[in-house]
Amino acid sequence: MTTLLINIKELLQVRDTSIKKVAGNDMKTVPTIKNAYLLLNNDIIAGYGEMKNAPSTADKIIDCTGKMILPSWCDSHTHIVYAGNREQEFVDRINGLTYEEIANNGGGILNSAKKLQATSEEELYQQSAKRLEEIIALGTGAVEIKSGYGLTVEAELKILRVIQRLKENYNLPIKATFLGAHAFPAEYKNNKEGYINLIINEMLPKVASENLADFVDAFCETGYFSVEDTDKILTAAQQYGLIPKVHVNQFTTIGGVQVSVKHNALSVDHLEVMNKEDIEALKNSDTMPVALPSCSYFLSIPYTPARDIINAGLPLALATDFNPGSTPSGNMNFVVATACIKMKMTPEEAINSATINGAYAMNLSDEVGSITLGKKANFILTKEIPSYGFIPYSFGSNLIDSVFINGQQV
Repeated sequence: MTTLLINIKELLQVRDTSIKKVAGNDMKTVPTIKNAYLLLNNDIIAGYGEMKNAPSTADKIIDCTGKMILPSWCDSHTHIVYAGNREQEFVDRINGLTYEEIANNGGGILNSAKKLQATSEEELYQQSAKRLEEIIALGTGAVEIKSGYGLTVEAELKILRVIQRLKENYNLPIKATFLGAHAFPAEYKNNKEGYINLIINEMLPKVASENLADFVDAFCETGYFSVEDTDKILTAAQQYGLIPKVHVNQFTTIGGVQVSVKHNALSVDHLEVMNKEDIEALKNSDTMPVALPSCSYFLSIPYTPARDIINAGLPLALATDFNPGSTPSGNMNFVVATACIKMKMTPEEAINSATINGAYAMNLSDEVGSITLGKKANFILTKEIPSYGFIPYSFGSNLIDSVFINGQQV
């Protein structure tokens, strides 16, 4: 079936040649076509250009007068498979407790792990499916989902099996990340080496044998997993072909960027605290820096220094960090707006970060992230807006008319 979208006010992120990512000054440009058409053949982008060159017929024609089209958001960092919520901790923070204090009192990740361990796989799936449907409606057309709220062999596998089920039942690119190294369970508080050995000797082999993950992650941070711990886990994961995507520099800079680059990590995520050595380590690497601005917003911690990263000639991706404790939101539209408002990124830089660079951070550059012939027809049709700068400007408004996944209107 062919679908022809006509009279598009502006078609964004048009890349005639498929590219992997954009970096530095190139991020300041989003190639567009004004007064455009877009042709779909089933689930694939089959053609585009100026309206004067549009085909005259198609099985279905959609008039987009006054509206714009851009690729679906590519959210490369989420934890949406979790049980319940942590709204009480939200109130505790308002009343003066810090994230670290809440964690030390048995809250935080350990609180979520306790809830998840007591939740059936079916119930966990139902809760997570609702969140996935929510972010699709908000324009996300490719997503990475991490484990990490299990912290036992069986609970970590339960999360990854739920992600596998979501992959089977929802027709958009979903990548799975094994994050057993998210926190140390209470019973291993005084035996951290024992838990690391559990990850390496039991969790990793089972995850690999069931083919449940694409990537491996660790929370490399003061009070969580040290640089040495992270190095050990990433080294062990190599034999199973799991590519690293690592939590680093959320609260402190301890060398997480460097150990991630050493292991050819696909991405390093958070980066709220950066120094010159971290930026230098990312130069001449293939590792994508990923910022999570809604986490900074929710926790009132510093924002990733986007200007320093981009001005150093590096790429940058944006993602939500959707999780129950530090970012209970999967709204990429808010992420893009917050990046512009708080991180001083231009709309063009933010759109590049949330589309093509987000795709790169999931190894999906060949499938999604731009309007390119042969790529999946995953895109957003906006409401009538004056310009694409209006998307981050009007940060509290829903500017999405409709979402298309694999050429089908959701």
